[in-house]
Amino acid sequence: MRLRDSIWIHTTPEQVFQFFETMDAHYVQWHPDHLLFRWEQGRGVKPGVIFYFEEIIGGTRMKKRVHFTRVQRNRHLEFTFTNRLLAFIVPRLSFHFEPEGTGTRFDAEIVIRTGPIGARLNRREFQAVRQHMREEGESLKRILEGAGSEVSAPA
Repeated sequence: MRLRDSIWIHTTPEQVFQFFETMDAHYVQWHPDHLLFRWEQGRGVKPGVIFYFEEIIGGTRMKKRVHFTRVQRNRHLEFTFTNRLLAFIVPRLSFHFEPEGTGTRFDAEIVIRTGPIGARLNRREFQAVRQHMREEGESLKRILEGAGSEVSAPA
């Protein structure tokens, strides 16, 4: 199963990438249900960098430790859980940003290994994740379109 969201943002792919490079400065601002973010091993958007974050989805507090698995600067980033069982169930979370007209198409995707029974049994949880993804996209658009110089290079 794939959960997807897409939104057009009047900004450059470089600005979107920079937002993620400096996530520690933007995470709580990005969504009202985002609680905590920290780099754990390494810093910035590079394969192997581990980060930890907490958020509330569907009323449940989630604590996640993940690592970047694939990065194409200013275009694409993928990550998965550091826990092998969770990584098997959710092998990929990704953000893709591609120039489109005078802006950037931002796509978010979560790949989940579940069959039709699992999808049905967890439909409320998956719907909450879809809603959260949509809200993140809308918020990212607001932040970046109003950012000007707010999203700055790491110190």
